[in-house]
Amino acid sequence: MEIREGGPSDAGTVLELFDEAVARLVASGRMGGWESRPFSTLERRVAQATEWAASGGLRIALLDGEVAGALVLGARPPWVSPVAKSERYIEALVTSPRHAGRGVGGALVRRAAAEAREAGAVLLRVDCWADAPELVTWYERQGFRRSGTFELDGWHGQVLTLRVDGPVAEPTAAASSSGVG
Repeated sequence: MEIREGGPSDAGTVLELFDEAVARLVASGRMGGWESRPFSTLERRVAQATEWAASGGLRIALLDGEVAGALVLGARPPWVSPVAKSERYIEALVTSPRHAGRGVGGALVRRAAAEAREAGAVLLRVDCWADAPELVTWYERQGFRRSGTFELDGWHGQVLTLRVDGPVAEPTAAASSSGVG
């Protein structure tokens, strides 16, 4: 697996990954607060992907030369409580269902943790849909611990924290078979 830095030309790649994720969620009947339409058809999602691609924090995972996932490393969103320690925040993480079970999400998280540590951060944080226990568990298998919750327009969020000021542990064996990454 190769993980490369993304750039402005990758906005379409990010949208394609999210379109795949939306299709998978619609098919399973578990939208979790996301729109049921592809991100590429929603102006605010296109603008968000464009911003992420230009942010300097986009990472693209490739398997056999094919895009398999993306992660955006950036700043804490305003709806998540601040912490007193230095941190980096995973703003977005999405993987292609074509590569499910191949460890793409875990590899992207490990890359983010390493970059956070190299930048002098103590913590790497992320939030996800709290009403998806398998997703919360997947992050816990990557080494994250639950550290707070929030509600945003009826959407229940779970904040998770990973200490990165020491060695970053490999995920548990069950993490790669969860279907998330």
